[in-house]
Amino acid sequence: MITDLVQIRRLGEHKRGENERFRRHLKTYRYVERRLRQIAEQVEEQVDCLACANCCRVATARLLERDIERLAKHFRMSVEKFKQEYAEQSEEEGWILRRDPERGCVFLSGNECTVYDVRPAACVDFPHMVRGSGSIPSRMWQFIDRACYCPIVYNTLEEWKKETGFSRGTG
Repeated sequence: MITDLVQIRRLGEHKRGENERFRRHLKTYRYVERRLRQIAEQVEEQVDCLACANCCRVATARLLERDIERLAKHFRMSVEKFKQEYAEQSEEEGWILRRDPERGCVFLSGNECTVYDVRPAACVDFPHMVRGSGSIPSRMWQFIDRACYCPIVYNTLEEWKKETGFSRGTG
């Protein structure tokens, strides 16, 4: 199990092409999705997210309207005031949590989320290997980038490759 973030970044980038091929492999070959989810759960149990919190530093957190409403209620402010102070519009993702270039998510303090009990659904489900909408192959495009910063994603992809008999050759 690799958890060193420098190694994760280096290996994730190095295996980007291999992970693209693996994505196509999953779309083409039969596999038991339930088994892949079990593997992801096993990997997730072995990684302490509080020791890492890299997702909060690197990834954006997409906000659903209900996330915005819940967070605004938590802070006892209007939805509009919450959006002004804590959110921003992204061309690709819609509303996202505001980020500090140095620190990451506006709600990250050290390695802890200051709004953990009311965090957005995107954060609850992260890294979307076990939980997420659609099949695993339909979400694989997300995992290729996440394998460069999340120990759970990197290690899960490596275990899935073994489970599915994926050939690591370049062909």
